[in-house]
Amino acid sequence: MNLNKVLNSLEKSWERDDILLKIKNGLGTDKIVNEFLVKNDMQIRELNNLLRPEDIDLLNQVEQLSTCESKLIKKIKDLNYLENNENQNMIKQKRILPSNRVTSFMINWSNKVVVIALLTISAIALSKQAWA
Repeated sequence: MNLNKVLNSLEKSWERDDILLKIKNGLGTDKIVNEFLVKNDMQIRELNNLLRPEDIDLLNQVEQLSTCESKLIKKIKDLNYLENNENQNMIKQKRILPSNRVTSFMINWSNKVVVIALLTISAIALSKQAWA
């Protein structure tokens, strides 16, 4: 078999949609890779025999590209998480602020009511003493 046939055969075995479905079904990445290696053992051995040094360099570059893409996905995901987290914090703060205003108003209002009630009671008591 030539290199192109081996690569095409391996590419058909590594259908991204199928791999994504396995991931969605809870299969771990290591298990997916190991199953692929077992299933395509002969083709992978043949691929290793057909690879030239410049092909190895290309594989290293593709590996670096995949690592770069993985890091980019992680950064985007982290950025999205941070933005969502900031939005949640802003929403929580907006919820808390009115609540704090209401609580502050209630405390001030209740303090005023208590002071007025105490003054009224004192005034009534003093007036009763004065009339007695």
